[in-house]
Formats: sequence, structure tokens, C-alpha cells
Amino acid sequence: MKLMAFNGSPRKKWNTATLIEHALDGAREAGVEVELVHLYDLDFKGCSSCFACKRHGRKEIGVCALKDELRPVLERFKEADALLLGTPVYYGCESACTRAFLERLQFPYLNYADYSKPHFPGKIATGLLYTMNIPESRLEPLGYPPMFERTRANLARHFGSCELLLSMNTTQYSDYDKFETGFDKNDKARQRAEQFPQDCQAAKELGARLAMGYQS
Repeated sequence: MKLMAFNGSPRKKWNTATLIEHALDGAREAGVEVELVHLYDLDFKGCSSCFACKRHGRKEIGVCALKDELRPVLERFKEADALLLGTPVYYGCESACTRAFLERLQFPYLNYADYSKPHFPGKIATGLLYTMNIPESRLEPLGYPPMFERTRANLARHFGSCELLLSMNTTQYSDYDKFETGFDKNDKARQRAEQFPQDCQAAKELGARLAMGYQS
């Protein structure tokens, strides 16, 4: 049994990556193998609109034709039993690298002949994790929930299910005195000390549920 996790943040030691690691700890404790892929380490692009994955008579179903560093990762994913994707929110959306990955991951499995029947063989548990520096009170005014739900629903449609976890009001800088900010550094420090550990625990529990999702 294997869970594949993808870090859509350029940072490997900050909010998104930390939450992913806690989720993987939860999965490991449940007795499953895990693999973590840092998307920013790979040289790849989003969908090229070649439609090779939609041609009649194609040799393989659910395969992206682009040959780059993401292709072998997508090949390994076909053997995974669960998926976890973590991304920061940049300009009201997933990171650019995450968006490119989602295009390449999902489009080959989209069945144009019948949207209700994806080409992905079987169903797996998936988890979607967002980190963002805004507090919960600003989610609705900024229109974030529909974006989160769109991505969650697409993953659920292609792979069978998707659970969403949000980590809000996260800390961007280790030293707020060195950078521009419209946030209170003391509030950020309090949030880091009090709320972020709770988010980490929630991520660990999510990882355990993803593991149990395909063991049950």
C-alpha cells in the first residue's frame, strides 16, 4: 500500500511542507509506504492541449503524451493507493506549479464521452491541503471557498473522494521586521505558537484517514 504526496510549494521546510510531513507521519503510523514529490524540483509544464490523451485508437488510456520530468512521476502515481496534495495560496489560487501538475494529472483521466465515468481505474482516497496567510474572516470576501471547492470536487470526480484541509493565517516570514507586511507580527507569532500545531495534528489525522480509506 502506498500514499503519494506532492508539495506544490517552492519551500521545503515551511508551512505547506511541514503539514505534508505530519500527514505522512500519520500514514506511516498506519503502516503504509509513502513517497513525497517536491513539484518545484521537477522540470515540467502544464497541459499543451495536444489532445493525444483523447484520440481514438490511442494505445493507453489516462496517459499524458508529454515527455519530461513529470512523466515518470505520473507513471508511478498509477500504482498509488492514496494521494495527498499540498499547496500555498498565491494570488487567490494554487501555486503555478500546482496548477500545472493538476492539469497533467487529471486531464488524461477526464472522459470526454462521459464525464461521470473517469478513465482512472478504480477509486482512491485523496486529500487536498491549502496554506494561506490570510485569516478565516477574509476567506469569503476574497472569494476563496469556490476555488477550494472546485479543485476538491475535480479530484473527487477523477479519483473517487477528496478531503479538504485549510491552514489559515500562517506565518510567511521568520522575521517580520525584515520584510513588507500588512499583518501584525505579534498576532502571527501567537498564531504560529497556538494554531499551527493544531493544524499539524489535523494534517497527521488526515494522513491516517487517507491510509485507512483504502485499507477498509
